[in-house]
Amino acid sequence: MGIDAIVPTCFMNNFSRDTALRALIDTPYDVVVIGAGITGAGVALDSASRGLKVALIDAGDIASGTSSKSSKMVHGGLRYLQQREFRLVYENLRERQRLLENAPFLVRPLPFLIPLFGNNGVVSKTVAKSYSAALRIYDLTGGWRIGHRHRKITKREALSHLPTLHTDRLVAGFLYHDARGDDARVALTLARTAALDFNADVANYVRAIDISRTSDGRVTGVICRNEVDQTLFSVSARSIVNATGVWADQIFAMTEHTPSHRITPAKGVHLTVPRDRLPADVAAVFAVPGERRSIFIIPVEDAPFTFIGTTDTAYDGDLDQPDCTPEDVRYLLDTVNASTSSDLSVNDVTGLWAGLRPLLSANDNERVSERTADLSRRHQVTDSKDGVVHITGGKWTTYRQMAEDTVDALSPYVASLGRVRTKNLRLHGSGAWRPSSALETHLYQRFGSDTPTLLALIEEHPELADVAIPGLNYVKAEFVYGARNEMAVSLIDLLTRRTRAHLIDARATLESAGEIARLVAPELHWDEHERAAQLAKYTELVRHEFSRAGLPL
Repeated sequence: MGIDAIVPTCFMNNFSRDTALRALIDTPYDVVVIGAGITGAGVALDSASRGLKVALIDAGDIASGTSSKSSKMVHGGLRYLQQREFRLVYENLRERQRLLENAPFLVRPLPFLIPLFGNNGVVSKTVAKSYSAALRIYDLTGGWRIGHRHRKITKREALSHLPTLHTDRLVAGFLYHDARGDDARVALTLARTAALDFNADVANYVRAIDISRTSDGRVTGVICRNEVDQTLFSVSARSIVNATGVWADQIFAMTEHTPSHRITPAKGVHLTVPRDRLPADVAAVFAVPGERRSIFIIPVEDAPFTFIGTTDTAYDGDLDQPDCTPEDVRYLLDTVNASTSSDLSVNDVTGLWAGLRPLLSANDNERVSERTADLSRRHQVTDSKDGVVHITGGKWTTYRQMAEDTVDALSPYVASLGRVRTKNLRLHGSGAWRPSSALETHLYQRFGSDTPTLLALIEEHPELADVAIPGLNYVKAEFVYGARNEMAVSLIDLLTRRTRAHLIDARATLESAGEIARLVAPELHWDEHERAAQLAKYTELVRHEFSRAGLPL
């Protein structure tokens, strides 16, 4: 009997794209949020939890843009202290702590190592004092909330965390604490919380193509296109939020009927290498030789790999397809090799991703820097006075504050607006659950208190406990669950965002993609032709990314 033949009662789907599409046509909304990245999902949750009737739409998948392509870190940003952005760091650290408390199964503390290098066993006093002062301010600004303060460590202790550090130059190090989280799953969980707990209607692959208005210019709704079947429909709304990130200028232009240049995209590239080539049990900060910036290496949780990133360069290409180039790969590998003896090469890279940061363009009266790293990471809320509110800029870590500020700006357009609830609102899945096995721990760190639903499926179909991709810990049940309960539409959705298999080891994922497509085909109503088409699209994605980056496949 196929797994599609039995659907346990506890497995009924309440997060359904089809259900949401029907609701979008028939429901008058207080607000339609355009853009289902971390910010848009946060706005949907904030506004729905305050009592508004909310729709959340995205032209692509949930978090398919920038919000699935970050460094997977929830952090204050040490480097912002160098830019004297003290309030931004304070806000980042405050919001980091709220995420740790409101989504403990998705966001967890992570130690960070700053290695100190020198000559003849002596590190520059200026460098040591600079780091020490910055970390002391970091702690005072809010870093202490995580339960640890920074400390200086010995050369031996630094090597115990990262054994390939150059021993001839390593003198000591600093250890401080931030946090990590799966960016795509946090955004998905925000959207699910808005839908499951506060009755928001969420639909991916719904593109906003125009705004409808009254004769005096007030917003009445959004004209949309279903990107799956290309049908057009209208959604009624009293207000609209533009939370499209790097695509925000397109919505500005749509609503203002004039070109907009408020966003400066900055490309950030990350690589993945096997843990045995770059062993680390903590994250680490590596200075880029000859530059005033640094990159991170981050141990992949629950998989024997290490992330490396990120670049920070101006970008003027296709917003839908930023590519990692051979120069990006060399930049990151050279930086790691300058601090370690790992001697990484292109042959070590197993996965990669490129994303675009939606940075606010400099004002005419501001000094313009050629470095995108110097542009502010602050956010800005703009009220067009016609029912459209735009949220631009900002950081992944501060999504909740961005959402609160945005929803506050909706007050002129809605009948009533309750008090903000998201400061202490536990996200869906944050209920009590005590994992008792390695499998349960793995599932809990992705699904939280929904884990028993997956275990029930595995109990009925034990083969779903099998690992789906050799070398990774994802089990087959996760793909079935993603297709049934997490609004996945395509094989790419499942491999790149519902799981991060593609980002970690794209070659191994490609080898298993055909079997995974067959596994989920009944759930997504794919016939043989569609299953083959889905596999072909994923194959082309892998080939394109590796080819553009100059990597062997």
